[in-house]
Amino acid sequence: MGARLGSGGDDELTETHEINVTPFIDVVLVLLIIFMVAAPLATVDVPVDLPASTATPNPRPDKPLFLSIQADKSLAVGETKTTREALGAALDAVTHGDKTTRVFLRADKTVDYGELTEVMNALRGAGYLKVGLVGLESAPSP
Repeated sequence: MGARLGSGGDDELTETHEINVTPFIDVVLVLLIIFMVAAPLATVDVPVDLPASTATPNPRPDKPLFLSIQADKSLAVGETKTTREALGAALDAVTHGDKTTRVFLRADKTVDYGELTEVMNALRGAGYLKVGLVGLESAPSP
């Protein structure tokens, strides 16, 4: 609420009914600056070297089933080479149709992420949903 002092003969203060928007503009500008500073910090642009891991290794099963993706993008179930089209049949032959068998996926370091994703989609399409990624063990950095 504001008051105006007049130069007239009244000694009464009269009220003005105007909204003071200056504090509102100040708050909006401060919020704008905060969001302008915080928005670039929210994006992550860090190069990642995926094959090495410092996670504690899980115990190895007695007879693990490995699916390997080699540098030339060829697939091998265990020691037997296969194609992507015959992947489901090759896995069914090794697991005797048991779709709950965990498949350990090994990929060469030069295989791109898109190729790895396509092979994982082929595994899911064949009905094998338990997939473990195999990486090199490395010592934790201090």
